Amino acid sequence: MIFGLIVAVLYALVFFTGDKSPTPKLGIDLQGGTRVTLTARTPDGSQPSQDSLRRAQEIIETRVNGLGVSGSEVVIDGDNLVITVPGDDSSQARTLGQTARLYIRPVLGSQVSSNAKAQVPVTQTPAPAGAPAPEGAPAPEGAPAPEGAPAPQNRPFPAQEPAPAPAPEPTTAPAPPSGDLSTADQAAAEIAEAKKTRQSTDPAVQQQAMATLDCNAADPLQGNDDPTLPLVACSTDGTTVYLLGPSIIDGQEIADATSAFNSQQARHEVSLTFKSDGSTTWAQFTAANIGKQAAFTLDSKVVSAPVVQGATPAGSATSITGDFTAAGAKELANTLKYGSLPLSFSASEAETVSATLGLASLQAGLIAGLVGLILVLLYCLIYYRMLGVLTALSLVLSGVLVYAILVLLGRYIGFTLDLAGIAGLIIGIGMTADSFVVYFERIKDEMREGRSFRSAVPRGWARARRTILSGNAVSFIAAAVLYILAVGQVRGFAFTLGLTTILDVLVVFLVTHPLVHLASKSDFWSKPSVNGLGAVQQVARERKTAATSVHNAVGAQAKEA
Repeated sequence: MIFGLIVAVLYALVFFTGDKSPTPKLGIDLQGGTRVTLTARTPDGSQPSQDSLRRAQEIIETRVNGLGVSGSEVVIDGDNLVITVPGDDSSQARTLGQTARLYIRPVLGSQVSSNAKAQVPVTQTPAPAGAPAPEGAPAPEGAPAPEGAPAPQNRPFPAQEPAPAPAPEPTTAPAPPSGDLSTADQAAAEIAEAKKTRQSTDPAVQQQAMATLDCNAADPLQGNDDPTLPLVACSTDGTTVYLLGPSIIDGQEIADATSAFNSQQARHEVSLTFKSDGSTTWAQFTAANIGKQAAFTLDSKVVSAPVVQGATPAGSATSITGDFTAAGAKELANTLKYGSLPLSFSASEAETVSATLGLASLQAGLIAGLVGLILVLLYCLIYYRMLGVLTALSLVLSGVLVYAILVLLGRYIGFTLDLAGIAGLIIGIGMTADSFVVYFERIKDEMREGRSFRSAVPRGWARARRTILSGNAVSFIAAAVLYILAVGQVRGFAFTLGLTTILDVLVVFLVTHPLVHLASKSDFWSKPSVNGLGAVQQVARERKTAATSVHNAVGAQAKEA
């Protein structure tokens, strides 16, 4: 009944939650994927070092593991990193390549982007979504100020009152660098040109940059802005342009980042916990700037610019709020948690890659598993008869359970089933059969001692379960070590091997043993011709007869003596 309830719950989740697709996600080798090439960009246009590329590769691989995207590949190709993820979703691969240079900057001013539908300039807009505050504190939504309405002057931290600036004259955007330059020199020139306008300390230049910044164009500063200088930056949705002061906290001060759903505010949030110095600075800033905006910038774009509603005590968590989905909040938390890349990257167009092995290999693997299962069942039926029927039923129920779990893992943590994972499942079939053999042989050992089938079952189970648990513990430890130390598809093999090991214990304890126990109490199933244990009972009778003969012979000799 417990096992049936578990299966019912799992399949209810399969058919009534998520995308409701009843099939597992397949890996790159079986279904293909999406490839995005990230080209490294250094501020001075120099060639990136191999150490920096390797460090970036390690961080991106860690982000992949944090998202639970199984079967992804991150390789170094010259000065580029090539990310390949299963499926056709290129946004996930692009997100993994975020430089993730996070800074917290005070907001000096803001206006609607020239690219937004509303062309009305405003200043000092309240928070687009929420407020940084102690965990659980409410944060009201803000609204743009009416046209021409004065806005309160925002005081940066430390206090640096910007000088008033006249309204800028309409100008054109700076001309792009000459096409005669090399790619590296052109990138360096673009970064330098952007810093002249968007990181200028001249109020007139700042106002001009705000008026002319194109939020829909590629950002040459992406991850290369100087945190000690002011910054003109767009919001991530491209609707608002902000004038920001120098950074007060570097993202390196983040101790941890998690995503969660705030049920009170009905929105997804990213919760940050700062290290000691960052926590102290943030507490001082929030205490001195209540009612002012603070911008969280990621790779030179404003992720959130909430209003400070109250002082945040040192050591408390702070939330980044915005128009996040559950997946978006998780990706941002994962990006911030595992650190910034040592290089900034520009992403190429995503391209679809075909399966390296294809459906033919999938079919071959499934056929191999089916053949192995049939052979195991035939052996059990011939050797164990009735117990072999229980083995077949247990293996089928185990397969039903495994399938539902694979579907849900692919849906909720991004697990993908590749050919190595299928191999782990096939090996799991043999391991599960091993547990049945241990149990049944213990029962036969008890019956050889002269016990009936009914009395042999509980005694045999008491001896067998210790052996089953010990054997599965060793297999699970081996799978766990392999998963931790291995990379690539070997991790998929280790994962499915560990999963089937756990399910083996579940099936033996919740299905196989209860069924054998019920069979031992049945007159029909207890018949030697049905359960196949007649030969064992015959051995027990012969032993008993031999023992009796020996006992009688010894007694007779004693009497004669």
